[in-house]
Amino acid sequence: MATRSLKANRALLAVVMLAACEGGRRAPSQGVALRLGHFPNVTHAQALIGRATGEFEKTVGVPVKWTLFNAGPSAVEALFASAVDAVYVGPNPAINGHIRSRGESFAIVAGAAAGGAALVVRGDVHIASDADFHGKVVATPQLGNTQDVAARLWFAERGLVSRDKGGDLTIIPLANPDQLLMFAKREIHAAWTVEPWVSRLEQEGGGRVYLDEKDLWPGGRYVTAVLVVRRAFLREQPEVVKRLLAAHVEATQRLNADAEAAARLISEEIKRETSAAMPLPIVRSALKRVEFSWDPLPKALAKAADDAYRVGFLPAAPDLSGIWELGPLREVLREKGLPAPAETGEGAPR
Repeated sequence: MATRSLKANRALLAVVMLAACEGGRRAPSQGVALRLGHFPNVTHAQALIGRATGEFEKTVGVPVKWTLFNAGPSAVEALFASAVDAVYVGPNPAINGHIRSRGESFAIVAGAAAGGAALVVRGDVHIASDADFHGKVVATPQLGNTQDVAARLWFAERGLVSRDKGGDLTIIPLANPDQLLMFAKREIHAAWTVEPWVSRLEQEGGGRVYLDEKDLWPGGRYVTAVLVVRRAFLREQPEVVKRLLAAHVEATQRLNADAEAAARLISEEIKRETSAAMPLPIVRSALKRVEFSWDPLPKALAKAADDAYRVGFLPAAPDLSGIWELGPLREVLREKGLPAPAETGEGAPR
Protein backbone atom coordinates (compact mmCIF):
# COMPACT_ATOMS: atom_id res chain seq x y z
CA MET A 1 0.00 0.00 0.00
CA ALA A 2 2.77 2.40 0.97
CA THR A 3 4.61 1.66 -2.26
CA ARG A 4 1.49 2.28 -4.35
CA SER A 5 0.80 5.51 -2.43
CA LEU A 6 4.37 6.69 -3.04
CA LYS A 7 4.06 5.94 -6.75
CA ALA A 8 0.73 7.77 -6.91
CA ASN A 9 2.23 10.81 -5.19
CA ARG A 10 5.17 10.82 -7.59
CA ALA A 11 2.81 10.58 -10.57
CA LEU A 12 0.70 13.43 -9.19
CA LEU A 13 3.83 15.52 -8.63
CA ALA A 14 4.93 14.87 -12.23
CA VAL A 15 1.54 15.98 -13.54
CA VAL A 16 1.65 19.15 -11.41
CA MET A 17 5.19 19.95 -12.56
CA LEU A 18 4.23 19.39 -16.22
CA ALA A 19 1.20 21.64 -15.84
CA ALA A 20 3.38 24.30 -14.23
CA CYS A 21 5.82 24.13 -17.12
CA GLU A 22 3.00 24.33 -19.66
CA GLY A 23 1.51 27.26 -17.75
CA GLY A 24 4.90 28.94 -17.77
CA ARG A 25 5.05 28.66 -21.54
CA ARG A 26 1.56 30.12 -21.88
CA ALA A 27 2.07 32.84 -19.30
CA PRO A 28 3.40 35.51 -21.71
CA SER A 29 0.03 35.45 -23.53
CA GLN A 30 -2.16 35.66 -20.44
CA GLY A 31 -3.64 39.10 -19.95
CA VAL A 32 -2.06 40.29 -23.20
CA ALA A 33 -3.78 42.07 -26.07
CA LEU A 34 -2.33 42.60 -29.52
CA ARG A 35 -2.69 46.20 -30.70
CA LEU A 36 -2.65 45.91 -34.47
CA GLY A 37 -2.76 48.76 -36.97
CA HIS A 38 -3.59 48.85 -40.67
CA PHE A 39 -4.96 51.09 -43.41
CA PRO A 40 -8.48 50.58 -44.84
CA ASN A 41 -6.82 49.85 -48.15
CA VAL A 42 -6.70 46.94 -50.58
CA THR A 43 -2.91 46.65 -50.13
CA HIS A 44 -3.54 45.79 -46.46
CA ALA A 45 -5.97 43.06 -47.44
CA GLN A 46 -4.74 40.47 -44.93
CA ALA A 47 -5.76 42.77 -42.08
CA LEU A 48 -9.11 43.51 -43.71
CA ILE A 49 -9.82 39.80 -44.22
CA GLY A 50 -8.67 38.92 -40.71
CA ARG A 51 -10.76 41.65 -39.14
CA ALA A 52 -13.85 40.91 -41.21
CA THR A 53 -13.85 37.19 -40.41
CA GLY A 54 -12.55 37.30 -36.84
CA GLU A 55 -9.90 34.77 -37.84
CA PHE A 56 -7.02 36.85 -36.47
CA GLU A 57 -8.45 36.75 -32.95
CA LYS A 58 -9.01 32.99 -33.21
CA THR A 59 -5.49 32.26 -34.42
CA VAL A 60 -3.59 34.80 -32.33
CA GLY A 61 -5.36 33.59 -29.19
CA VAL A 62 -5.45 36.99 -27.45
CA PRO A 63 -7.76 39.98 -27.93
CA VAL A 64 -6.86 42.05 -30.98
CA LYS A 65 -7.34 45.80 -30.63
CA TRP A 66 -7.49 47.32 -34.09
CA THR A 67 -6.28 50.80 -34.99
CA LEU A 68 -6.89 52.51 -38.34
CA PHE A 69 -4.28 54.72 -39.99
CA ASN A 70 -4.42 56.73 -43.18
CA ALA A 71 -0.73 57.56 -43.56
CA GLY A 72 2.53 55.72 -42.98
CA PRO A 73 4.23 58.42 -40.88
CA SER A 74 1.42 58.40 -38.30
CA ALA A 75 1.62 54.60 -38.09
CA VAL A 76 5.37 54.79 -37.46
CA GLU A 77 4.87 57.48 -34.80
CA ALA A 78 2.40 55.16 -33.06
CA LEU A 79 5.09 52.45 -33.02
CA PHE A 80 7.60 54.91 -31.59
CA ALA A 81 5.13 55.84 -28.85
CA SER A 82 4.33 52.16 -28.12
CA ALA A 83 0.69 52.90 -28.95
CA VAL A 84 0.52 49.83 -31.23
CA ASP A 85 2.42 46.55 -31.17
CA ALA A 86 2.31 45.71 -34.87
CA VAL A 87 1.19 47.45 -38.02
CA TYR A 88 0.85 46.96 -41.76
CA VAL A 89 2.73 49.81 -43.43
CA GLY A 90 4.37 50.82 -46.69
CA PRO A 91 8.09 50.27 -47.34
CA ASN A 92 9.25 53.88 -47.23
CA PRO A 93 7.72 54.69 -43.83
CA ALA A 94 9.27 51.44 -42.55
CA ILE A 95 12.67 52.44 -43.93
CA ASN A 96 12.43 55.97 -42.52
CA GLY A 97 11.35 54.69 -39.11
CA HIS A 98 14.20 52.18 -39.04
CA ILE A 99 16.75 54.89 -39.80
CA ARG A 100 15.27 57.40 -37.34
CA SER A 101 15.27 54.89 -34.47
CA ARG A 102 18.62 53.38 -35.48
CA GLY A 103 16.86 50.06 -35.81
CA GLU A 104 15.74 50.00 -32.18
CA SER A 105 11.99 50.60 -32.50
CA PHE A 106 10.60 47.86 -34.74
CA ALA A 107 11.45 45.15 -37.26
CA ILE A 108 9.89 43.83 -40.44
CA VAL A 109 8.63 40.32 -39.70
CA ALA A 110 6.92 39.53 -43.03
CA GLY A 111 5.97 40.88 -46.40
CA ALA A 112 2.32 41.60 -47.12
CA ALA A 113 1.78 43.02 -50.61
CA ALA A 114 3.74 43.69 -53.76
CA GLY A 115 2.91 45.70 -56.86
CA GLY A 116 -0.25 47.68 -57.51
CA ALA A 117 1.21 51.11 -58.37
CA ALA A 118 0.95 52.89 -61.71
CA LEU A 119 1.19 56.23 -63.46
CA VAL A 120 -2.33 57.10 -64.63
CA VAL A 121 -3.03 59.92 -67.09
CA ARG A 122 -6.32 61.61 -67.86
CA GLY A 123 -8.05 60.16 -70.87
CA ASP A 124 -8.53 63.56 -72.49
CA VAL A 125 -4.87 64.61 -72.17
CA HIS A 126 -2.45 63.92 -75.02
CA ILE A 127 0.45 62.06 -73.43
CA ALA A 128 1.90 59.60 -75.92
CA SER A 129 5.55 59.70 -74.87
CA ASP A 130 7.65 60.56 -71.83
CA ALA A 131 8.49 63.97 -73.30
CA ASP A 132 4.80 64.89 -73.25
CA PHE A 133 4.98 65.28 -69.46
CA HIS A 134 6.78 68.61 -69.89
CA GLY A 135 4.57 71.34 -68.44
CA LYS A 136 2.19 68.85 -66.86
CA VAL A 137 0.90 68.55 -63.27
CA VAL A 138 1.34 65.12 -61.70
CA ALA A 139 0.00 64.14 -58.29
CA THR A 140 1.44 61.62 -55.82
CA PRO A 141 -0.26 60.51 -52.58
CA GLN A 142 2.18 62.10 -50.13
CA LEU A 143 5.53 63.86 -50.16
CA GLY A 144 8.25 61.24 -49.70
CA ASN A 145 5.92 58.26 -49.71
CA THR A 146 6.62 55.14 -51.76
CA GLN A 147 4.87 56.30 -54.95
CA ASP A 148 6.23 59.85 -54.62
CA VAL A 149 9.80 58.53 -54.55
CA ALA A 150 9.17 56.26 -57.54
CA ALA A 151 7.65 59.11 -59.54
CA ARG A 152 10.40 61.62 -58.82
CA LEU A 153 13.12 59.13 -59.69
CA TRP A 154 11.42 58.04 -62.92
CA PHE A 155 10.87 61.60 -64.14
CA ALA A 156 14.41 62.66 -63.18
CA GLU A 157 15.90 59.75 -65.11
CA ARG A 158 14.07 61.00 -68.19
CA GLY A 159 15.30 64.56 -67.85
CA LEU A 160 12.00 65.90 -66.56
CA VAL A 161 12.79 68.37 -63.79
CA SER A 162 10.25 69.51 -61.22
CA ARG A 163 9.46 73.20 -60.84
CA ASP A 164 10.99 73.37 -57.36
CA LYS A 165 14.31 72.49 -59.03
CA GLY A 166 13.95 74.86 -61.96
CA GLY A 167 12.07 72.63 -64.40
CA ASP A 168 8.59 72.74 -65.88
CA LEU A 169 7.07 69.59 -64.33
CA THR A 170 4.81 70.10 -61.31
CA ILE A 171 4.71 67.24 -58.80
CA ILE A 172 2.22 67.82 -56.01
CA PRO A 173 1.36 65.68 -52.98
CA LEU A 174 -2.37 65.06 -53.06
CA ALA A 175 -4.38 62.59 -51.02
CA ASN A 176 -5.82 59.80 -53.13
CA PRO A 177 -9.49 60.88 -52.85
CA ASP A 178 -8.45 64.39 -53.88
CA GLN A 179 -6.62 63.00 -56.91
CA LEU A 180 -9.89 61.55 -58.16
CA LEU A 181 -11.65 64.87 -57.57
CA MET A 182 -8.91 66.84 -59.34
CA PHE A 183 -9.06 64.41 -62.28
CA ALA A 184 -12.75 65.22 -62.63
CA LYS A 185 -12.05 68.96 -62.42
CA ARG A 186 -9.21 68.63 -64.96
CA GLU A 187 -6.81 70.34 -62.57
CA ILE A 188 -4.14 67.62 -62.72
CA HIS A 189 -2.95 65.75 -65.79
CA ALA A 190 -1.76 62.52 -64.18
CA ALA A 191 -1.22 60.72 -60.88
CA TRP A 192 1.30 58.16 -59.69
CA THR A 193 -0.65 56.18 -57.15
CA VAL A 194 -1.46 52.71 -55.85
CA GLU A 195 -4.48 50.42 -55.85
CA PRO A 196 -7.40 50.71 -55.44
CA TRP A 197 -6.92 54.28 -56.62
CA VAL A 198 -5.36 53.22 -59.90
CA SER A 199 -8.59 51.39 -60.70
CA ARG A 200 -10.74 54.27 -59.42
CA LEU A 201 -8.90 56.76 -61.64
CA GLU A 202 -9.47 54.41 -64.57
CA GLN A 203 -13.10 53.50 -63.96
CA GLU A 204 -14.44 56.62 -62.28
CA GLY A 205 -12.02 59.28 -63.51
CA GLY A 206 -11.72 58.23 -67.15
CA GLY A 207 -7.97 57.73 -66.84
CA ARG A 208 -5.66 55.24 -68.50
CA VAL A 209 -2.54 53.55 -67.23
CA TYR A 210 0.51 55.03 -68.94
CA LEU A 211 3.03 53.01 -66.93
CA ASP A 212 2.67 50.01 -64.62
CA GLU A 213 5.42 50.36 -62.02
CA LYS A 214 6.19 46.65 -62.11
CA ASP A 215 7.85 47.24 -65.48
CA LEU A 216 10.59 49.18 -63.67
CA TRP A 217 11.58 46.42 -61.24
CA PRO A 218 13.67 43.26 -61.67
CA GLY A 219 11.23 40.38 -62.03
CA GLY A 220 8.35 42.86 -61.81
CA ARG A 221 8.21 42.58 -58.00
CA TYR A 222 8.48 45.44 -55.54
CA VAL A 223 7.31 45.99 -51.98
CA THR A 224 3.99 47.74 -51.36
CA ALA A 225 3.25 46.72 -47.77
CA VAL A 226 5.05 44.92 -44.96
CA LEU A 227 4.12 43.74 -41.47
CA VAL A 228 6.25 45.26 -38.72
CA VAL A 229 6.36 44.56 -34.97
CA ARG A 230 7.79 46.56 -32.09
CA ARG A 231 11.03 44.97 -30.94
CA ALA A 232 9.99 45.11 -27.28
CA PHE A 233 6.80 43.21 -28.06
CA LEU A 234 8.74 40.69 -30.13
CA ARG A 235 11.04 40.05 -27.15
CA GLU A 236 8.27 39.91 -24.57
CA GLN A 237 5.61 38.02 -26.56
CA PRO A 238 7.36 35.82 -29.13
CA GLU A 239 4.53 33.27 -29.19
CA VAL A 240 1.93 35.95 -29.84
CA VAL A 241 4.05 37.24 -32.72
CA LYS A 242 4.34 33.72 -34.14
CA ARG A 243 0.57 33.28 -33.98
CA LEU A 244 0.11 36.68 -35.62
CA LEU A 245 2.35 35.50 -38.44
CA ALA A 246 0.38 32.27 -38.69
CA ALA A 247 -2.82 34.32 -39.03
CA HIS A 248 -1.12 36.52 -41.62
CA VAL A 249 -0.01 33.51 -43.68
CA GLU A 250 -3.48 31.95 -43.50
CA ALA A 251 -5.14 35.21 -44.59
CA THR A 252 -2.70 35.43 -47.50
CA GLN A 253 -3.56 31.90 -48.57
CA ARG A 254 -7.25 32.71 -48.36
CA LEU A 255 -6.77 35.80 -50.53
CA ASN A 256 -4.93 33.88 -53.20
CA ALA A 257 -7.27 30.89 -53.16
CA ASP A 258 -10.51 32.74 -53.94
CA ALA A 259 -10.12 36.27 -55.31
CA GLU A 260 -13.88 36.79 -55.75
CA ALA A 261 -14.71 35.92 -52.15
CA ALA A 262 -11.80 38.06 -50.98
CA ALA A 263 -13.01 41.00 -53.06
CA ARG A 264 -16.45 40.83 -51.47
CA LEU A 265 -15.04 40.68 -47.95
CA ILE A 266 -12.64 43.56 -48.61
CA SER A 267 -15.34 45.75 -50.17
CA GLU A 268 -17.68 45.17 -47.24
CA GLU A 269 -14.97 45.65 -44.60
CA ILE A 270 -13.69 48.94 -46.05
CA LYS A 271 -17.26 50.26 -46.07
CA ARG A 272 -17.75 49.12 -42.47
CA GLU A 273 -14.51 50.72 -41.29
CA THR A 274 -14.77 53.99 -43.19
CA SER A 275 -18.51 54.42 -43.92
CA ALA A 276 -17.45 55.03 -47.54
CA ALA A 277 -18.31 52.57 -50.27
CA MET A 278 -15.54 50.73 -52.08
CA PRO A 279 -17.36 49.35 -55.14
CA LEU A 280 -16.85 45.67 -55.81
CA PRO A 281 -15.71 46.19 -59.44
CA ILE A 282 -12.96 48.49 -58.16
CA VAL A 283 -11.76 45.91 -55.65
CA ARG A 284 -11.82 43.15 -58.26
CA SER A 285 -9.70 45.27 -60.59
CA ALA A 286 -7.29 46.24 -57.82
CA LEU A 287 -6.71 42.65 -56.74
CA LYS A 288 -5.53 41.77 -60.25
CA ARG A 289 -2.59 44.19 -59.93
CA VAL A 290 -1.55 43.40 -56.35
CA GLU A 291 0.39 40.29 -55.34
CA PHE A 292 -0.24 39.10 -51.79
CA SER A 293 2.70 37.27 -50.26
CA TRP A 294 4.52 36.88 -46.95
CA ASP A 295 7.80 37.17 -48.87
CA PRO A 296 9.47 40.35 -47.50
CA LEU A 297 11.43 40.90 -50.76
CA PRO A 298 14.59 42.20 -49.02
CA LYS A 299 16.38 43.05 -52.26
CA ALA A 300 13.46 45.11 -53.52
CA LEU A 301 13.22 46.91 -50.18
CA ALA A 302 16.93 47.71 -50.32
CA LYS A 303 16.42 49.18 -53.80
CA ALA A 304 13.51 51.28 -52.53
CA ALA A 305 15.76 52.66 -49.80
CA ASP A 306 18.47 53.47 -52.33
CA ASP A 307 15.91 55.19 -54.54
CA ALA A 308 14.77 57.39 -51.63
CA TYR A 309 18.39 58.39 -51.06
CA ARG A 310 18.92 59.15 -54.75
CA VAL A 311 16.00 61.60 -54.86
CA GLY A 312 17.09 63.32 -51.64
CA PHE A 313 14.62 61.99 -49.07
CA LEU A 314 17.34 60.27 -47.05
CA PRO A 315 20.38 62.27 -45.91
CA ALA A 316 22.86 59.40 -46.25
CA ALA A 317 23.17 56.06 -48.01
CA PRO A 318 20.73 53.82 -46.10
CA ASP A 319 21.91 50.99 -43.87
CA LEU A 320 19.10 48.46 -43.53
CA SER A 321 21.04 45.93 -41.49
CA GLY A 322 18.81 44.68 -38.71
CA ILE A 323 15.54 45.90 -40.23
CA TRP A 324 14.35 42.31 -40.77
CA GLU A 325 13.57 39.72 -38.09
CA LEU A 326 12.46 36.76 -40.17
CA GLY A 327 13.19 33.88 -37.80
CA PRO A 328 9.58 33.68 -36.54
CA LEU A 329 8.26 33.68 -40.13
CA ARG A 330 10.58 30.82 -41.06
CA GLU A 331 9.36 28.84 -38.05
CA VAL A 332 5.71 29.38 -38.98
CA LEU A 333 6.30 28.38 -42.60
CA ARG A 334 8.24 25.30 -41.55
CA GLU A 335 5.47 24.23 -39.16
CA LYS A 336 2.92 24.66 -41.95
CA GLY A 337 5.04 22.71 -44.41
CA LEU A 338 5.51 25.76 -46.61
CA PRO A 339 8.79 26.73 -48.28
CA ALA A 340 10.69 29.75 -47.08
CA PRO A 341 10.79 32.62 -49.60
CA ALA A 342 13.85 32.44 -51.82
CA GLU A 343 15.34 35.60 -50.35
CA THR A 344 15.04 34.47 -46.75
CA GLY A 345 17.42 31.54 -46.92
CA GLU A 346 20.90 31.29 -45.47
CA GLY A 347 22.91 34.46 -45.69
CA ALA A 348 19.79 36.65 -46.11
CA PRO A 349 18.40 39.03 -43.48
CA ARG A 350 17.57 37.52 -40.11
